[in-house]
Amino acid sequence: MGYGPTSKMLVNLVDGCAQAKNVVPGSVMWTLDGDRTVQTTVVDVTAVKGRQAVDVVTDHMTFTAGSDLLLLTPDGWRRAADAAGTTVAWTHAKKLCRERLTIRPGYEFGYFVGATCADGTAGKNYVSLVVNDEAFATRYATALAACTGLPARLEAVTRPSGYLKRDLPGFRVRVVSSYLSDALRHYVGGDAHHMRQRFPRVVLRDVDTFEGFLDGYIEGDGCPIKGWSGRVITSANAPFLADIAPIIGARFTPRAKARGASRLCVSDRWGSRGTFTPEHHPLNPPESSWIQVHEVRPRPALGTKPFTFYSYRLAPHPTFLVNGHLAREAW
Repeated sequence: MGYGPTSKMLVNLVDGCAQAKNVVPGSVMWTLDGDRTVQTTVVDVTAVKGRQAVDVVTDHMTFTAGSDLLLLTPDGWRRAADAAGTTVAWTHAKKLCRERLTIRPGYEFGYFVGATCADGTAGKNYVSLVVNDEAFATRYATALAACTGLPARLEAVTRPSGYLKRDLPGFRVRVVSSYLSDALRHYVGGDAHHMRQRFPRVVLRDVDTFEGFLDGYIEGDGCPIKGWSGRVITSANAPFLADIAPIIGARFTPRAKARGASRLCVSDRWGSRGTFTPEHHPLNPPESSWIQVHEVRPRPALGTKPFTFYSYRLAPHPTFLVNGHLAREAW
């Protein structure tokens, strides 16, 4: 009985997608280790003939394989023939070949995250900041480069002013990286819109990182308070401010929606209050998720030509990806 993908199904090699029949010993394949993508090497390839296959219909595609191919579900490994109605582990195949950054914690990382939360944009495959203040843009570019290693530079741009009814000069910092964009969206709960983003608890790794976050966020959405050693944050995202308040030992009362944005005062001596508790959260974004299997359809071979199913023995990880879907051969 067949126990792997059919000959023309795409599997994910490090060098790019390939049909299952073209994988040879020594090929390096992508797989998943928890929520991270890792590499594994093909030690041996086995081909088996059979006349019965199944079409597995998921949220993203339909693939054909032997009924005994194992797919990972939240309850463990399950035969492809029995996977209908479950969810299976998956990663976006088109993102496998992208550059994975080494994100470094510290003050610069906190500043970058804070400034992006205040005034930045996390697009589908880019991160950018557009502001009027050249010094702010320069500090943002420096922090971004320091914590990610990506080259960041300033561009002179113009931006419309609804109040003045004319374009104003500004400065933009923009880097193209879907990995960094995914990371930022993960930090703020999946939705990077300024009114729906959550407080990024990843900046609570240590006081230095959190100080950087406060400086970056306040530079975008805050200002110093005259006559008092502190600063004030102004934002309409009240839940975001409510999460910051206990960390700095401050009281916070959101304003009614009809009265506009809420304000949170940040004392320069907040650190002496002993309210900061470090938390460890991963810096790298998860690269896997669960997707629905809508249907599994029996697929008999047509005519006299049987299917050819391919199975791989791999090391150090025994699993591989069928167009992003995590699989392994039957035990």
